[in-house]
Amino acid sequence: MPTMASSDTTSSTVAAADRRLRATYRVRSAARDIEARAQAIALEQSIEAPLEAVMDRRILDEVVGRVHAITPIDDGVFDVSIDLATETVADDASQLMNVLFGNASLLDDVALVGVDLPSGIARTFGGPRFGIDGLRDLTGVRGRPLTCAALKPQGSTTEALASLARTFARAGIDVIKDDHALAHQAAAPFDERVPAVQRAVQATNAEFGTRCLYAPNVIGTYDAVRRQVDLARSLGVRIVLHAPMLNGASSLSALARNGEVAIVAHPALAGATRIAPPLLLGTLFRLFGADASIFPNAGGRFTFTQDACMGIADAARRPWLDLAPMLPVPAGGMSVERVPEMRERFGIDAMMLIGGSLLRARERLDERCRAFVAAVQSAGDFR
Repeated sequence: MPTMASSDTTSSTVAAADRRLRATYRVRSAARDIEARAQAIALEQSIEAPLEAVMDRRILDEVVGRVHAITPIDDGVFDVSIDLATETVADDASQLMNVLFGNASLLDDVALVGVDLPSGIARTFGGPRFGIDGLRDLTGVRGRPLTCAALKPQGSTTEALASLARTFARAGIDVIKDDHALAHQAAAPFDERVPAVQRAVQATNAEFGTRCLYAPNVIGTYDAVRRQVDLARSLGVRIVLHAPMLNGASSLSALARNGEVAIVAHPALAGATRIAPPLLLGTLFRLFGADASIFPNAGGRFTFTQDACMGIADAARRPWLDLAPMLPVPAGGMSVERVPEMRERFGIDAMMLIGGSLLRARERLDERCRAFVAAVQSAGDFR
């Protein structure tokens, strides 16, 4: 029957498409060597063995990586696209990272710059459980970017951090996150710090009718992270900070699938990967379930370009199958004076994070925090 034949053909095509993902690597190589380099990367990222060693026809046909295209980019620079078997991912975030760039990351003239994922993989991981709409529901913020400040410096006592959180919350900041360096240090151990800061934020919310959120930093083995999340949830915490490149991509994915807390991803160690920032901090962090992703904004303490930052924001928010969009969080040496520029560049669906710059105000911290909130809330042509 024509209808059945058409349906079978479509199903077969979809199934075939889901059997391969495409990774694109930027490779520095002499032109005469690039084909051999491309084939070597295809083997390295698939079977990690010579073709001559493979006797199983199915492995040769379905598992071995295939060079799809080699594109000259510049003198001695090429983009190499390789199709890799999705069966090798095994529905695990860390294994996907391994398949994409595990061994090839050891080649210092190779970077991972692009990934084209079949819909099956994207839906397996599921993306953000809260996303932009969920974060707006938690904070009650509509019609403007969210604001965020950081508890620091490391070495502060629990009492000092709780006091700082009260100042931030009173000023109207929407999200107060731990600095990513706050872990289990003796000055403010997790089990002491999180209850104290959460109580301070809740009391301030009750006093002023606000909905400020506290995001404690969870770090360590997955068992440790789960214990930290369980403690935080028991205290009413609804959002946490998680560094996927420190804790592991699978830790982020498992935490997101559980769906108990919203997740702000931190980029610590991401710069060591030679993975294009829009791909890692935008696409992959979103795929694995981050609801917001912090990245170093151009012109701050780090060297990200404006194009890279806009690429991250686009990857975080663009329509992508049925995955929820993720909130981009430009940060890294930002100041109140830069808020209008950031607001214009990133639009309404962003979170503005200012950390150490606020603390420079010292005894005028409350005033500076209120200026930050006012700058973000001021009337403007939000996109």
